[in-house]
Amino acid sequence: MSASASLKVARSAQELRRLTISKLGWVACGLALALVIAPLVDIVGVVTVHGVAALSGKLFTQTTSGTANGLLNAIEGTFIITLFAMLIAVPIGIGAGIHLSEYGKNRLGGVIRFLSDVLTGTPSIVLGYFAYIVFIIGFGWGFSLAAAAITIAILIVPYLARITELALQQVPNPMREAAYALGAKDHTVVFKVVLPAASAGVITGALLGLAISVGETAPLIYTAGWSDFTWDGRFTHAPVAYLTYVIWTFIDQPDAHSHALAYAAAFLVMLVVLAINIAVRLVVRRTRLV
Repeated sequence: MSASASLKVARSAQELRRLTISKLGWVACGLALALVIAPLVDIVGVVTVHGVAALSGKLFTQTTSGTANGLLNAIEGTFIITLFAMLIAVPIGIGAGIHLSEYGKNRLGGVIRFLSDVLTGTPSIVLGYFAYIVFIIGFGWGFSLAAAAITIAILIVPYLARITELALQQVPNPMREAAYALGAKDHTVVFKVVLPAASAGVITGALLGLAISVGETAPLIYTAGWSDFTWDGRFTHAPVAYLTYVIWTFIDQPDAHSHALAYAAAFLVMLVVLAINIAVRLVVRRTRLV
């Protein structure tokens, strides 16, 4: 066999081996993707089928009585806990993000970033236990909206601060320099130039914090407690119902109606989180277009 023929055979064998390895790699990637998607599809499918079947008019008009009736109190409780948590977390988180981005290039900023990263990695149940000791026992508030909202706000703040910082850092420095050149003060540059330019990223962070708030369970077990009634307007010494408690507790009950309420609550939470994620994607898409 000539040298050129031998070289062609060697190249053919090498291309065949490369093609075989490539196909095996694509098969492995496909299997990995299936392993990720299959459980997700199963969870969403099961929750949707059972949740839709459990939907009814009284679900939104009647409060829970033991493990019966509707979820009005849990829906309302989830809404007010999330509302007050966001009212606390958004100003603090955005303010911290502004400080880290514009004035945090020092040791204090590094310490704040480190503590923020530590807090984001702390299990939420640990935060719930801490809140139980401080608010429920230490301050004597009992299970209450105040304890629950503050705890969820503490959970959200580091996420919002870091996302806000990253969003503000994407604003080009010439925009800041141009504003200072026109005689603008620091607060004018931040609130009239930098923050509006990074608004899409900040809104994305707030929406992600909202999704975290809606889906949390562990911190609320220690702070909100549970109530079969709607909120009576008190911020302390009054337990509050919430949807994730229904999911966590009612699914362990032996009767079918409890299971139906648990699936209905899970379906509602899933819908809210899905809507928030769609909103995040729309905001990100708008940012890219702009």
